[in-house]
Amino acid sequence: MTGESTGDRTSARDNRALVLRLIDLELAGESDAALALLADDYVEHSPYIQDGKAGFAAFAREIAARDPAPVVDIKRVVADEEHVVVHYHSTLQPGQPGSAVAEIFRLHNGLVAEHWDVVQPRTASSRDG
Repeated sequence: MTGESTGDRTSARDNRALVLRLIDLELAGESDAALALLADDYVEHSPYIQDGKAGFAAFAREIAARDPAPVVDIKRVVADEEHVVVHYHSTLQPGQPGSAVAEIFRLHNGLVAEHWDVVQPRTASSRDG
């Protein structure tokens, strides 16, 4: 993939592709490959995940063991030269309403440098969107 690079920023298209690849690898249980997409000084802001690459790897392994077949329905992706925001619905157990999730990624030098998330449990009556 070719993208214009301006200093430490890459194109919105490349950033979008990198974050979606990270999500795909994490869902597939390929945490080692996903770790290669994180900066060495990766910062995790989620209160449920320990900071750094080791925290990401531990969380990814925990999710893969606990919920081996999650369903992620991506609703929208917004990207620029430094950030990617992904909104999706995640269902970890079949037949359950799951959660609405918004994840914010900051990228630096073509790698994910920082991550935030907001998770809202859905109800059976939740509207799609």
